[in-house]
Amino acid sequence: MTSQFQRDATNLLTVWTGVTTKEYKGLNPGRYIQMKNDNFDKISKKYEDYIEYETSMYSIWGATISYNNETVNYQVRGVMPGHQFIENADISSGRFVNQADFDESKKVAVIGNKMKNDLFKDEDPINKNILIFGMNFKVIGVFYDPGGDREEQQAYIPVSTAQKVFNAGDNIRNMLFTIKMSDNFDEAVAQSELMSKNIEDELKQLHTVAPDDVSAVRVYNTLEEAKKIYSLIDTIKAVFWFVGIGTIIAGIVGVGNIMLIIVKERTKEIGIRKALGALPMSIVGMILQEAVFVTMLSGLFGLIAGLGLLELVGPQIESDFIKYPQVNFNIAITTVFLLVFAGALAGFIPAYRAAKIKPIVALRDE
Repeated sequence: MTSQFQRDATNLLTVWTGVTTKEYKGLNPGRYIQMKNDNFDKISKKYEDYIEYETSMYSIWGATISYNNETVNYQVRGVMPGHQFIENADISSGRFVNQADFDESKKVAVIGNKMKNDLFKDEDPINKNILIFGMNFKVIGVFYDPGGDREEQQAYIPVSTAQKVFNAGDNIRNMLFTIKMSDNFDEAVAQSELMSKNIEDELKQLHTVAPDDVSAVRVYNTLEEAKKIYSLIDTIKAVFWFVGIGTIIAGIVGVGNIMLIIVKERTKEIGIRKALGALPMSIVGMILQEAVFVTMLSGLFGLIAGLGLLELVGPQIESDFIKYPQVNFNIAITTVFLLVFAGALAGFIPAYRAAKIKPIVALRDE
């Protein structure tokens, strides 16, 4: 679950707009709220001390992109240079959109690895021209994305270029900001929540939207969602601890019962040993040795069997919720020694009872 947040920046605020659902100040519901460049510039300047990376965005879904005889229909996103770090895009060749590309509205594109494979096959795409809706764009980079093929089925171009070639004027579809993280996670969450609320309120004021209209302006805070997920993960860890401790307790009870049966069966032997001068501590030591041997043998067997099963099955598991199942070796060894200690503890009570047996009673027992 944690890995899902590694696809994009965890401390991300995403702003988008929709249609108003309420009448406000004489304006009817049903208005589409269109964000502009100056909306982005105003928010960016006001919160520049709290922002790490930023970008406005203008997206085109299902754009026709072609090279030679190959054609695909993928998404084109107009973005700013900071989007590389917001998206966690890893440039495999070439470079990402830079400030000069944005300032000069250059017709350049950074394509995903999936698009590169579909259009160029084994050919190097750098400095080659692709057609986006029939317009030439020079490929300046290829990127990988932790999100996989779906995220790599798109091309990035400067947002200023996207606005011009797609006749968008100064319209933008989204605003994205990453928040500077503080050392205290809770403080960072509180700061991001406050900033989310302020951005939402300011956009509603700028576009004359009712304060309680939740559809017209939305701000998605991944840091707030991350806190919920991490809290859930902490709960899952607590459940694992509970199950683990319960298993050890069950093991202690099991070993204790076994040792009680052993002591009962060897009562006569213990009586003979005591009659011949065996000290109580030697009796305790004998019983504890057996308890430790049983738990050590079973613990090591379980450890080897468990690790072997993980090594065998682990590489074959492909799931969004189970990744690389494995056990830290230090934790595994520590658990074995904890089991041995628990076994010794479980054997102590039977051993103590055996040491208290009187020889005459033990010899008389059948």
